[in-house]
Amino acid sequence: MSCFACYRLPFAQYYTLIEQTEGEPEHFATCTELNRRKGFVVAPFQITARQPILLIRPDKMLTCPVESPVPQTAKIVSTESHREDYTADFSLFHDQLKKDVFRKIVLARSATLLTDQPVNPHQLFLLACQRYPRLFISLVSLPNGDYWLTATPEILLQGVDNQWRTIALAGTMQLKDDQLSFDTPPGEAGIVDLQWSAKNLQEQRFVASYIANTLRQFAIDFQEEGPHTVRAADLVHLRSDFTFMLPHDVLVGDLLQALHPTPAVCGLPKQETFRFITAHEHVSRQYYSGFMGPLGIAHSTHLYVSLRCMQIHGNEHHLYAGGGLLKDSVEQQEWLETEAKMQTMKKILLN
Repeated sequence: MSCFACYRLPFAQYYTLIEQTEGEPEHFATCTELNRRKGFVVAPFQITARQPILLIRPDKMLTCPVESPVPQTAKIVSTESHREDYTADFSLFHDQLKKDVFRKIVLARSATLLTDQPVNPHQLFLLACQRYPRLFISLVSLPNGDYWLTATPEILLQGVDNQWRTIALAGTMQLKDDQLSFDTPPGEAGIVDLQWSAKNLQEQRFVASYIANTLRQFAIDFQEEGPHTVRAADLVHLRSDFTFMLPHDVLVGDLLQALHPTPAVCGLPKQETFRFITAHEHVSRQYYSGFMGPLGIAHSTHLYVSLRCMQIHGNEHHLYAGGGLLKDSVEQQEWLETEAKMQTMKKILLN
């Protein structure tokens, strides 16, 4: 079976198909091994022998118009939310924050939706392209037969020629009622007034400071703008943009090694929270909160953090979501945030 990836950049009217027609994707154990490589990258949150970084070789590339999706007839017949696991994890994670072991830590969870028949993954991809024009949409076929569908707002690293960009994205609010008209940058006419909590502002500042410090380690001269409010489906987030040129001695894989995982999906201190998450979190994140996208193709790179994910295996659909916890986090509020994030993919299944 050939491996392929389809992706649609934000606001594009077309998508790109990258297909490896022979053999399996290359496996890598570190991001630095991506230096000077080209292809479609699929990287997990935690890189292991069973879940390596995959590079799909672009043996075949096609540019295709985003067609109207065919309506799906499948029905959701059961849902498993794993609420008790989340409660146990929240208590354990939050205890570390109250003890000042961590400043921030991200807690993820999954939900399993079973349909009465398999759903065509490509039609789900087209539906996501139609419903979420602002987001990076991707569908990846992996060697084990699973598909991963992603609709994410978070750029990890993006570059065209030598003009590069990354962002700090953190903080979440769900839009409701009149707020659903939000669609303009701050300061423009017609803006809906959104008030961010101190918790969200602090969480976003943690991520932005981390990215700035990482870029300084590589002696990269950057410009920072923000934070400002951006929309992703029926949610909004706080975002700061970092633009820069890479010095001649800085390679993309080296920078990815330093950036991934960012505190937006991990926590602070980074290494300590990463070890705690991988040791204690009930859910196996797999490729959720990793990153994916085209690397070095046609002199451009578009790598996005794998958020708002759906793992498709036959008629099983595993949804993933997470949220950043601080000392003043409340479990029910955090649970509702993950529920809101999962709606992005759940609405695709429900057509």
